[in-house]
Amino acid sequence: MPTKPVVRTAAPRKPLVADDAMWPRVTREVADDLAADAIARDRAGKPPYDEVARLREAGLPALLTPPAPLGPGRTGIDTAHDSGSGTGGSGGSGADWRTAAAVIREIAAADGSIGELIARHYVLSWSSRFFAAPDGPAGHEPSAVPGGLLLGGGTDLADPDSGPGLTLSPAGSGYLLNGRRSFAAGVTVADRLVVGATSTHTGELLIALVNPAHSGVLAGADNDRLGQRLTGAGSVDFDNVPVGPDDILGAVPRDEHAVSAFTALAPLALRLVLSHVALGIAEGALAEARDVSRAVLPAPRAEAPDATSYAVRPSGDPYLLLAYGELATAAHTAAAVVERATDALEQGLLTGSDLGMDERAEIAVLVAAAEAVTSRSAVDITTRILELTQAATSLDSSAALDRFWRNARALTAQSSPTHRLRDIGDHYLNGTHPPFTARS
Repeated sequence: MPTKPVVRTAAPRKPLVADDAMWPRVTREVADDLAADAIARDRAGKPPYDEVARLREAGLPALLTPPAPLGPGRTGIDTAHDSGSGTGGSGGSGADWRTAAAVIREIAAADGSIGELIARHYVLSWSSRFFAAPDGPAGHEPSAVPGGLLLGGGTDLADPDSGPGLTLSPAGSGYLLNGRRSFAAGVTVADRLVVGATSTHTGELLIALVNPAHSGVLAGADNDRLGQRLTGAGSVDFDNVPVGPDDILGAVPRDEHAVSAFTALAPLALRLVLSHVALGIAEGALAEARDVSRAVLPAPRAEAPDATSYAVRPSGDPYLLLAYGELATAAHTAAAVVERATDALEQGLLTGSDLGMDERAEIAVLVAAAEAVTSRSAVDITTRILELTQAATSLDSSAALDRFWRNARALTAQSSPTHRLRDIGDHYLNGTHPPFTARS
């Protein structure tokens, strides 16, 4: 197995060309690189500085430069959103959401943690689009997104049981940020943090861009987890951190009924990219288990009439073939559901401010279905491969397939399929719109 230096250094750089066709090749190279030492890095559990350097070398953090929104009567150029952003027209200088989703899935198949890290970064890179006023400026896209800076943090409200969360208090022309929050990714390695904090003046949720290098920002890593150990997760304390007016990317009103349909796509985008991460983990686990099973010559089963014909080749056990057939079908089914939701979300994002609440509800239902299917499939596939590969289940095994199960369990524990299925059922039976919530 190839060896690598512990840490690589690479400055963020913007992709040289906006060519979606190049990204599969670039991503495949990065994924192969990550897969080569995935086991060693998972066991070490160190902050993912080296992994982020590999992403930067490939230009992946700058892939999803927001394009201009499209809608009735628009030409594909939105001067209010694109002024100074460098995105230029409907396609911008970056890739589309389908391409970004494919990148996430491929990276997650090699390393689920890094798949989640880049997935959350991509959604955060759209914060100035999701939360800014329709006629507002492009925010920090010129420096943070096309510039290749890695974003971490989260824009949702904290669970009230975990503490008061973050607050922004007016101070001069700006604000002071205070509080403590735990984040699932990017805490230890992000170039900038995008956080949601409650305004002490208006009560609305403000979305702020924060430089983690400020002396008032203290981050603590959380690498000792069951799975997804390399996402850079942890807690951050903010002590009177100044936030200028230009660092406020947008806001979410206190009344959820006042939230626009386009802004309400923000949590759906996050949930969908995490579904791609779960699907990638399942596909990566299945592929590695297949390699293990191919190398094993099974003993003939006396009770099987065709045992002899199957046993002449590796992985010829008919019961093993049946099991892999079931798991491959489950992966294909999950992929179909996720891809349909991805198409719907991408169309909603391109529609922009013209998006209606009924359209947003249809997208929400498809995303909920993607979550429910992928979470169950990921856990089932990563569990059953441990049964099918036997010798590869021990901690001393060179395959270490347990990491896929741990990653799938840690990732899917963040949301409940039961809640998603209830929302789907309520929409199907009663026509009820799935609720918007700014809470994790």
